Amino acid sequence: MNQLSLLSPSEVQSRFAQVVQSKRKQMKLSRKALAERSTVPASTIKKFETSGQISLRQFILLWQCVDSLEHLLAIIDQPQSHPRTIDEVLKR
Repeated sequence: MNQLSLLSPSEVQSRFAQVVQSKRKQMKLSRKALAERSTVPASTIKKFETSGQISLRQFILLWQCVDSLEHLLAIIDQPQSHPRTIDEVLKR
């Protein structure tokens, strides 16, 4: 069952790009250095960081260089409670 969301797919893509860029900068990695570690071209990293556009495979390659894949999987493994009625929304 699909849940109502106020987020658009492009907003989510942009947020993931911001997180990867922030982690890259915290690690003091240039795009070129991350490209060498991840095998994702620096031009693709730049495009991702500016537009959020990237293939899932390339995203995973980047993510494993800046964080653990276990953390990424934890996002989908967590049970999430979504409101089912307007009353539940108003209670939150």
